[in-house]
Amino acid sequence: MKQIAAAMLGWMLLVPPPSQAASEAVSYEAQAKALLASPRFAQARAALERDYDRTIDHLVGLTEIPAPPFKEQARAQAYLALLKAQGLSDVELDAEGNAMGLRRGTGGGPLIVVAAHLDTVFPEGTPIKVRREGNTLRAPGIGDDTSGLAALLAYLRAMDAAGYRHKADILFVGDVGEEGPGDLRGVRHLFTQGKYKDRIAAFISYEPGRAGRITNGGVGSLRYQVSFTGPGGHSYGSFGLVNPAYAMGQAITGVGRLQVAESPKTTYNVGVLEGGTSVNSIPHSVAMTVDMRSEGREQLEQLRSQFLALLQPAVDAENAARDTREGKVAYEAKLIGDRPVGRTGEDTALVQIARAVAQAGGIAPRLGASSTDANLPMSLGIPAVTLGCGLDSERSHSLDESVALDKPVDVEHLSLALASLLLLAGAE
Repeated sequence: MKQIAAAMLGWMLLVPPPSQAASEAVSYEAQAKALLASPRFAQARAALERDYDRTIDHLVGLTEIPAPPFKEQARAQAYLALLKAQGLSDVELDAEGNAMGLRRGTGGGPLIVVAAHLDTVFPEGTPIKVRREGNTLRAPGIGDDTSGLAALLAYLRAMDAAGYRHKADILFVGDVGEEGPGDLRGVRHLFTQGKYKDRIAAFISYEPGRAGRITNGGVGSLRYQVSFTGPGGHSYGSFGLVNPAYAMGQAITGVGRLQVAESPKTTYNVGVLEGGTSVNSIPHSVAMTVDMRSEGREQLEQLRSQFLALLQPAVDAENAARDTREGKVAYEAKLIGDRPVGRTGEDTALVQIARAVAQAGGIAPRLGASSTDANLPMSLGIPAVTLGCGLDSERSHSLDESVALDKPVDVEHLSLALASLLLLAGAE
């Protein structure tokens, strides 16, 4: 509640009352058209075009710095140097490893955070040398989210080249821990422990994609690793003893029979199975990793309850079915991931601005839900979205992840992504 109270003034500027929603939307459309048609914005767009090769050089250079989960330090240091070179103030690595710097405003506006995540999904040792095939760049992580990191730097240079000033302070962040096991640890620290936590009034995460992509819904997720243990033994000599693998199999079958809501979309998956010693050994330990997701808070909690409730019966059934003279099968469920559900309403200024800019640029806005850094601030009631950074990618999270270069199209979409930030920040 303290955080909500402290940032309330800034939020009032970003969340119009319902009675003002229609008029505000019309106003944002007019403001977006005026911004895109202005001579100063033409200078910014020209700077993005002139500086395109540098943006791609940053994309390639950052991609080739390893940033596996929990080992983003080298890339964070490199990004910190790039932020510092751009002339930002208060450039630093925070206690969690986020690289950040402040572009100060003229006053009268709230603090806005714009971010792209430093980490990739790929483990240490994955080959990350960028390969160029015609106009296509290929390498693990080149899109998600190295493209966002490069785009933030491009926005900064364009703002400087055009001489933009803005009312709001803008904190540029390369954050850690967005992917998988990172569990949003970078933005979690930023909003709950970082020095700016009580000031942040709006948050934009930039990820690969064209302008018009507006993620205003945060798909929450719960991830559990469930270990099943037993006495183990020789597959022939100890045949008939309880087997934790059978208990896990019953649990997996139970998961597969769970009924979930279609709307809001709710899902589950058993993604990793591990354990055992050899083909001729009754395992003493096996484990499964389970992912549950939903766009609804209530539905996700209901799914959690159903999932946890089926584990003990699976164990009990195995202990009843076979010999327990050497010991019983038991289980332990460990929560290893917890991404909160969230949503930023379509009536907030942040969403209206992103929509208005896309429409002014001749693009139909596409609202949707996903699991991104924006989940965390959404869950706190802070207006947050994830926007397409302007550079598009394909095959995210695969070894042949790619970014196809098309300079005229890329520059246009980088420009529109920047325009949303300028309008939100009260650019002058």
